[in-house]
Amino acid sequence: QVQLVESGGGLVQAGGSLRLSCAASRRTFIPYAMGWFRQAPGKEREFVAAITWSGGNTVYADSVKGRFTISRDNAKYTVDLQMNSLRPEDTAVYFCAAKKDGIGIFSRARWDYWGQGTQVTVSS
Repeated sequence: QVQLVESGGGLVQAGGSLRLSCAASRRTFIPYAMGWFRQAPGKEREFVAAITWSGGNTVYADSVKGRFTISRDNAKYTVDLQMNSLRPEDTAVYFCAAKKDGIGIFSRARWDYWGQGTQVTVSS
């Protein structure tokens, strides 16, 4: 079993920045990709960004392109999400996830491991 532990959430004013980090517990696990999803109250969990573990290829939801940057550190088994120019609509619980294959990367149901989530609140 792989445990993912997120950190770095909090409260920030609109226009501010936050950096989320996710650490994987099992160092022998090599994912195909790691990523971030978010879930706002009353809404479905949605894809935010993902990065492939070997090549570092990235993909983003349209709503965060140009504002969020995903990165990974293979040696530390961590993946970070740098969030700039935050908006009130970015308020959500953010979940780290890991995936064993490259199929359905935008689909929540196709990800294999999940963290517990970290709250991000953006005030207007």
